[in-house]
Amino acid sequence: MNKFLALFGSAFLFSLVASAQQPPSLSKLKSAAAVKHDESNPIVADKSLVKPAGATVEQTILGSKTAPVLITSFEGLGESFVGPQGTAVLRNPSDNSLAVGLDHIVQIVNSRMAIFSKKGKTFNESGRALYGPVETRNVFKGFGGPCENMNNGDAVVRYDQLANRWLIVMPTFRKGISRNIDTTTKQRVTLPQPGDAVTLFQPPLSQETPAAVNGPRPPAPKPPADGTYCMCYAISTSPDPLGTYYRYEFERELFPDYPRPTVWPDGYYTTTSTGDDVIERHAYVVDRNKMLKGQDAKEQSFIIKDVNFIINADLDGKQLPPAGTPSIMMAAGGSQLNKILEDDGIYVWKYKVDWNNFSNTKIEGPVKIPVAPYQYMGGGQLTKAVPQPGTDMRLDAQGDKLMARLVYRRIGNRESVVGVHSVNTAVGGGGVRWYEFVVNKDRSVKLYQQGTYAPDSNFRWMASPAIDKYGNIGIGYSFGGKNDFPGQRFAGRHFGDPLGKLTLNEVVLVNGEAAQTNTLRWEDYTQTAIDPSDDETIWYVGDYLKKGAKNYSSRIGAFKLGKK
Repeated sequence: MNKFLALFGSAFLFSLVASAQQPPSLSKLKSAAAVKHDESNPIVADKSLVKPAGATVEQTILGSKTAPVLITSFEGLGESFVGPQGTAVLRNPSDNSLAVGLDHIVQIVNSRMAIFSKKGKTFNESGRALYGPVETRNVFKGFGGPCENMNNGDAVVRYDQLANRWLIVMPTFRKGISRNIDTTTKQRVTLPQPGDAVTLFQPPLSQETPAAVNGPRPPAPKPPADGTYCMCYAISTSPDPLGTYYRYEFERELFPDYPRPTVWPDGYYTTTSTGDDVIERHAYVVDRNKMLKGQDAKEQSFIIKDVNFIINADLDGKQLPPAGTPSIMMAAGGSQLNKILEDDGIYVWKYKVDWNNFSNTKIEGPVKIPVAPYQYMGGGQLTKAVPQPGTDMRLDAQGDKLMARLVYRRIGNRESVVGVHSVNTAVGGGGVRWYEFVVNKDRSVKLYQQGTYAPDSNFRWMASPAIDKYGNIGIGYSFGGKNDFPGQRFAGRHFGDPLGKLTLNEVVLVNGEAAQTNTLRWEDYTQTAIDPSDDETIWYVGDYLKKGAKNYSSRIGAFKLGKK
């Protein structure tokens, strides 16, 4: 494997070039242009794609077993949401992220965060707003540098159930002066990080006021010529998200879009896009064990060329993979920029990190796993894909990529990985293609089952999966079509049910009540989270519009699939 080493402040950067379409080749690490999400000329779904070759794996009827039980649901961040710090300032898309701890629920929507109660030992109800809405950068108050001074979107929250800690990862989308640069002398200094753990900043109550989605904003300050992008990490010191956090800044030359943080025993792995106009992805890992202790931590990373969006497996449950197991990474095939909108494989890499000898860190792959042919729903991302009642505005489906989360679960000696993406269906709608892979003792990955959930002519897309402690699979997703406003639903299957089928009937989390007409961007992603209190309840968040609303709301719900 070809690789080279660069040093960015306190973060080590290893870079490897690998390709799903061609042999690996060396590429110098360059700063990608921050040309992001151009919606000016969206694509309408190509009619030649309405009858995909993968129709043989379509599930065209609802599951016949009792639907998952919706235990509770409540309003998350969105239009008219009011919390202790006031009313949320909205941005589109919502970039919904959700994490669930022992007593709390944390939601991040684009650039705002909130903390809610979770019914249990501490609170007698779920959904009471305890904190927020506030800018996500509040967790970096007093830290300095871009992490404190910039509040961009795409921040993601995870709960590390292995350590009972919260992880917040926030990119910066404009270049800024690193906290490791002395602003007077312009010389680099090495500041210790994370420093002392700092209590989550509490802004004054009712500080924020409503603002329209996509409304006028003041011009952003011109980025410094010698600045850098950053990835910002905050790790709580306890299960209390209102408590103290260690904070870290890792500089990066490449534009860090669409981060997908995941929990693995030897690191927090994250992948990002480096721009919509380049076919490459950035994969990196930070030293989880040191960050949990508040010690100086390093980062190792690779550039993977000529690959669709790639994502690491996120650990569900507390049973660990075998010691020293590399992180599994997967991607869908094809390339929207190259007008390749279909494929018949899922591509697998293995990311092996060595914190004692960085030269041993490597990414191996890709290995193609043959699957039923699929075609990107709507032709990919930033396309007009999903129809709505009463308007010509169609919604984007992000059909070119595996969605968050790619989920790993070990039960006994059985290791499995579940992934989902949005595909065209035989009747001209959209469906959730889902896979379960098994991991063999030699760490090879094999397809165990697959299906496309398309029980009618509507559209189901932007899904997120989870695996409970029994091996049951639950999937939440957006639902809509020409006769149904976009909302959120949930389905699943019991372990041991007939392969390739979501055997549990569909349950509604929330029905949409209005069309979204101000932008084609819809969510960008939804998210599931396993409840660490019982390792069974699956929480899920997604968007909808209330009657008469112009801007999105979000709904958070908890489901149980039950035993077979």
